[in-house]
Formats: sequence, structure tokens, C-alpha cells
Amino acid sequence: MSLITTSRELAEICRRLARHPFVTVDTEFLRETTFWPKLCVVQLASPDEAVAVDALAEELDLAPLFELMADPNVVKVFHAARQDIEIVWNLAKLIPTPLFDTQVAAMVCGFGDQISYSELVQAVCRVSLDKSSRFTDWSRRPLSEAQVNYAIADVTHLRDIYGYLRGRLEKSGRLSWLDDEMALLSSPATYEQHPSNAWERFRNRARKPRDLAVLMEIAAWREAEAQSRDVPRSRVLKDDVLIEVALAAPRTADDLSNLRTFPRGMEKSRAGIDILASIQRGLARDPKTLPKVEKERRSGGGATVELLKVLLRQVAEAEGVAPKMIATVDDLEAIANDDNAKVVSMAGWRREIFGEKALELKHGRLALTVEQGKVVTIEWRDAAEEAAE
Repeated sequence: MSLITTSRELAEICRRLARHPFVTVDTEFLRETTFWPKLCVVQLASPDEAVAVDALAEELDLAPLFELMADPNVVKVFHAARQDIEIVWNLAKLIPTPLFDTQVAAMVCGFGDQISYSELVQAVCRVSLDKSSRFTDWSRRPLSEAQVNYAIADVTHLRDIYGYLRGRLEKSGRLSWLDDEMALLSSPATYEQHPSNAWERFRNRARKPRDLAVLMEIAAWREAEAQSRDVPRSRVLKDDVLIEVALAAPRTADDLSNLRTFPRGMEKSRAGIDILASIQRGLARDPKTLPKVEKERRSGGGATVELLKVLLRQVAEAEGVAPKMIATVDDLEAIANDDNAKVVSMAGWRREIFGEKALELKHGRLALTVEQGKVVTIEWRDAAEEAAE
């Protein structure tokens, strides 16, 4: 059982891992009762060895791990990296770099949208993972041999997956197609959770300036409260209650207590006082200082969007890329409304394989038809010429 429990052991293994061009990384953590994820185990592997690190061991300093994560000469390979990176960012204020996310790479290689690790292991390694420890309590000590073996398996198979996906991307010349996603994952802004930005999770729920102003203040209060107490947001105030309070904007404790979803008795607590103060701050805000909230698009482009969806599926299948990697529904709606839409699908390689065709289809210069059960595209001018012959 390769379990690291001391700083000396961790420093030694990190020195050995740093000699390799890449390491595979995974974490086990808990978040059900906290705001910030609680790191319990870190798994690391090079082509030569694999270990699990007991992040809760009393005699362990994670500094050598963070040095390895920052080493520019070692690629850090994750699957669905966002939560793992968030943990490193919260603990050390650094982003593992350089970075390779096998879930993103698999999307470029045509494995579908957000394929799970177990599905990818089955597809690439032809191995079925043992899921018996999947829902284990990783904070309990001592860790069993079964837990450690389960954890380490997550990074040993990842080595083979990385080699397979990277090889395919290099052969197809598509390695650079990951750049946008890796840049997003490598940006501190992705993981910084400022209370002042908490309202953005509900940006489509406020239609009036007053509602938005109150929503911004209450959401910021809840975020700060959850972070300072290290509890889930719902433990402070549930989403539906937050929205109801923001839209009703009660002025007094009695008004709060009369709301259908507001917890009974909470209006008399410190939290109730804070909520009322947040409402007052929101009502006092100058509407001119509020951010502009984009209204829902209600254009006549519904048919265009549906055609763009068909085109997206056709292009994705032809190129062997997951549709979500090329464009989202929001992207399609934006393109339907504006030829110069500022969306990722209208830039770089996405524009080359899809964006230009989307504009051609939108303006009647491209047609969709079915041949042998598959959707194909044809230049409309060519179709017209064939019909005339």
C-alpha cells in the first residue's frame, strides 16, 4: 500500500515525480457540510510509480506537492480538472501548470460531452473500474487498503489515457484546440469567489433595477456569510428563499416573517437583521451604477436556431468532436441574432469548422439535406444549378 503520511516521504516522491515529463493527479475531498472543499487524499503517478498522499496526516506539510504543481517542466494531467484545481488554488493560491485535462481532450477526440472517467477507462484501457469505494468517507482514518488501492487506480489508468489522447491530438494536429479550455482552467478568475459577484448565479431572475439591486446585496451577504462560517450556501439561505426575499424586498421583520418560504423565527435572529440591512442597501443604490443585465433573447430566430442545432450535430459528427466543444445553445442563439456575435464558436478553429457554415446557413447560402440516413450540407448555389440542369 503506497500511502504517503510524512513531509519527508512527500518531498522524496515529489523529487522523483519531477524528473518525468508528466504526472497524473487526482484528489478525494468532502464538501457536503462545508463551503470550501476539504482535501483528504491526493493521488499522484508518473510512468514509473503511483502513490496516495494522506492530506490529513498530522505530520504532513503539502509544500512539496505545491512545488510540483507549479513546476513548469512537468505537465499535470487531470480528468475533469476544475474541482481539483480549485482545491489547490484555495490552499496555495496557485494553479497547476502546465495543464492537460483528459475530459476536454476526449471531447476533441469525439468521446462525447463530458465523458466520465470510468467510461473513458473502459473505452481506452478496456478495464472496468472497481466502484466499491466511490462514496466512502475519505476523512475517516485510518484509510483502508481498499480505499488506497481504489484512489491510486484513478491515476494509474490516467497515464494510459493521457498517452492515448495526446497521441491522437498530435497526429491530427488538434492539440492547440485545447488552448481556450486550458486557459480558462488556468485562470485564477475561474476559482475566485468574490461575494460581490454572487448575484450572477441568478442574473436572469431580476427584471427590474430595484430587484437587481436588492438581489446583489443579499447574494453578497449570503456568500460572505457562507465563506466566513465555512458552510454551504444553503445552510445560510436557500436559493428559492433568497430570490423571494429579493423580489419582495420586505422592510421589516414582520414583513420577512410573512414570506412563504422564509424560515420561521429567522427574522428575529442576527441573520434576519443582516438581511434587512442588505435590502436597505439595495434600495438605496443608484440604478445608474447597476450592471446591465442582458434580457432573454426573444427574436424571430427560433427556426434559425433549430437549423443551427442540426448543423452543429452534423459538423460535430463529421469532425469527430463533441458538439459542446464547438458551440453551446447560447452561442447558437447569439449567432442567430447577430452575425458578429462575440462567442467562442465564431473564433479560431471553431469558426473555421462551424462558424462560417453557420453564417452561410443563416443567409441561405448553405442547405441541409439527408443522404443515406445522414445529414449533409450542400452549397445552395450548387443545388440550384443542379435543379436547373
